[in-house]
Amino acid sequence: MRERRPIALLRLAVAYEIGMWRSLYRWLLRRPPTREPGAEAFGYVGVVQPILLAFIVLSAIEIPIFDLILRHTLPWPSVRKVVLALGVWGLLWMVGLLASLRIHPHVAEAAGLRVRNGSSVEFHVPWAAVASVGGRYRSLTSGRSVQVENDESGTILNVGVGRQTSVDLVLREPFSVRLPNGPSEPVTQIRLYADDPSALVARVRQHLPTPAC
Repeated sequence: MRERRPIALLRLAVAYEIGMWRSLYRWLLRRPPTREPGAEAFGYVGVVQPILLAFIVLSAIEIPIFDLILRHTLPWPSVRKVVLALGVWGLLWMVGLLASLRIHPHVAEAAGLRVRNGSSVEFHVPWAAVASVGGRYRSLTSGRSVQVENDESGTILNVGVGRQTSVDLVLREPFSVRLPNGPSEPVTQIRLYADDPSALVARVRQHLPTPAC
């Protein structure tokens, strides 16, 4: 088990990195993933976009300044080039992260809701599995995008952005979804973040077999 866990973590890290660079490529070339006709997208990047943009701008300013300082203080050009390369990689990494959040929104399709968080989290919730839906802003205890908690109602899967969620999906029965590290334990609720929770709630309610409470 001790040997398998590092390998599994390495695979997740590699998959995340590949997904991020692929997202950057698609974003720059304006080639978002295709969606079926009639599907509606719901973004969730608004809460973190100002922070990411601030980091991107600061990094873009910092790289040439830091390179100028190293040019006059370090006698080893190879070291300066490595530092410069790392700075550029970090800048592109943040742009890629923003791209992955923008081009992989939640999508309401004919068969159900596709819940996403960047390129690493994506699972499908059939409409028949949803008992009710409501909008409510909730704070999360950590900054992890995927968190599981338990309360008197059962097991809750949080797919948050910026330490919060804004839409609650109550399921008809415990339901397991596919996560980056494997299937989740059966959950009774799925809470996710959307920039416009009212619009997403209204769209989900159109597909519920009975009126939501």
